[in-house]
Amino acid sequence: MAIKKLITGMIFLLHTVSGILGNFSLLGHYLYLYFTGCKFKSTDLIIKHLSVANCLVILSKGVPQTMTSLGMKPFLGDIGCKLVFYVHKVGRDVSIGSTCLLSIIQAITISPRNPRWAELKAKAQKYIGPSTILCWMLNLILNVLVPMHVIGNRNDKNITKKTDHGYCYSVSHAKFSGLLYAAQVLFRDTLFVALMLLASSFMVFILYRHKQQVQYIRGTSISSRSSPESRATHSILVLVSTFVSLSTLSSILHICLAVLSSPSMWLVTTSEVIAGIFPAVSPYILMSHDSRVPRRCCAHKRNTDFSA
Repeated sequence: MAIKKLITGMIFLLHTVSGILGNFSLLGHYLYLYFTGCKFKSTDLIIKHLSVANCLVILSKGVPQTMTSLGMKPFLGDIGCKLVFYVHKVGRDVSIGSTCLLSIIQAITISPRNPRWAELKAKAQKYIGPSTILCWMLNLILNVLVPMHVIGNRNDKNITKKTDHGYCYSVSHAKFSGLLYAAQVLFRDTLFVALMLLASSFMVFILYRHKQQVQYIRGTSISSRSSPESRATHSILVLVSTFVSLSTLSSILHICLAVLSSPSMWLVTTSEVIAGIFPAVSPYILMSHDSRVPRRCCAHKRNTDFSA
């Protein structure tokens, strides 16, 4: 049992450390781009909000999970548990919404150049900021009931149906409410995944058609080097496939936790491990496919200063 707890603790520690480093590096990357005069893309604002949401998810759950798994006694009271679960739920939902919004905006950005799409592109650029703020506001409001279903480990209330997370308990006051919550999670996640798959399929089609046109125009003279279009396609496919796979598994496990009266500790731990993977790996996926490097940014800044 001690070895299992140690292994679990090391997994949570790896998630936490890699996730914090990755997301803070991504935010630092954008800070560097700002000070070096690099031009921002329309999707950069969404990615910044996604990184902040990922940091909230990792810090609210990764830190207490790691400390508990490595043998520390529960240190969060009722208020601390309610706050941790609320922040985690808001961060998780904003992360899902931001990823979905990122896919839709990117699909509109690379859409064909015609008057109809040009008008939609202009509107999309204008509503990116309000959409991200609305995403935060909606999730802050919709999750206000989450603290009511969480108690601390030191709480001596006699509640039969509760899920032990190691450092806090999540409770369900009625079977109907648990089923209702599971249905709500399933509907929302399914909707977001469907929108992401639709937007990503459209992007892949547009990029593939563009590549075919370029090959036809250039013929055999086209370079074998990876083009920006192929890098964008690869980034989209990796990010979406990672999100869809992990989100599907996470949703299934969340439904099991909501429906079962006394879920096992193994099921709870597995659910929390899978839920923590996407916030930890997504910044590395995004940074690995960002073609803006310091040399190009500095060159852009010098050219701008010279022309002024």
